[in-house]
Amino acid sequence: MLPVLLILFVLIPIAELYVIIQVGQAIGVLPTIAILIADSIIGSLLLRAQGRTAWRRFNAAVSEGRIPTREVLDGVLVIAGGLALVTPGFLTDIVGILFLAPPTRALIRRVFLGRLAARMAVGGASWGAGRMAARFGGGAREPYDVDGTASERPRGQLP
Repeated sequence: MLPVLLILFVLIPIAELYVIIQVGQAIGVLPTIAILIADSIIGSLLLRAQGRTAWRRFNAAVSEGRIPTREVLDGVLVIAGGLALVTPGFLTDIVGILFLAPPTRALIRRVFLGRLAARMAVGGASWGAGRMAARFGGGAREPYDVDGTASERPRGQLP
């Protein structure tokens, strides 16, 4: 946990300051400040728009009676991306755009779910063990795929 906090609260701000100074030296102080302010405004607007979309999808999933795994992760990524865009700095803006853009958000979500499933399988959790059993020949049914959609295939059959 300490390395993560060190990165978040020490290394990222130092890197952001370095990049802001370099950009300021290249294009001037006032244009740099203007870009950072515009960035924050655009980030808050994107956060609002993408957040509404994620909220609608979440409500639709709940009303359909399915577990909103994808929708919850989208909401978390949208919030994290919006916060990164609102934070002054160019490096966090890149991360924010990646989290808010639907194609890259889908890729990040897929990677996150893959890692989560692998950690659950290693940890021996029942859901992760079920995924491993499905891959290596278990016999029971698995109710949901990794992305939260209902699965109709019995365990042991590869997708």
